[in-house]
Amino acid sequence: MRYWHGMGPGAWLMMVAFWALVAYLIVWAVRSTATAGQQDAVTPLRLLDERLVRGEIDREDYEERHQVLESRR
Repeated sequence: MRYWHGMGPGAWLMMVAFWALVAYLIVWAVRSTATAGQQDAVTPLRLLDERLVRGEIDREDYEERHQVLESRR
């Protein structure tokens, strides 16, 4: 059996494996980049924490609102 440019079956297998690895790495990089932005997502609990730190609400108000948000989970 004659192969294209004299490549044997082992060389073809290595080439396919190489391109499969390249494709996998590209998909992995895109997915990890997409999920990295989600870690910085604004959540109600995070907003509540920030309001407490800025002094917009007092500790009692914070604890009441935190309890309400936790009960909705």
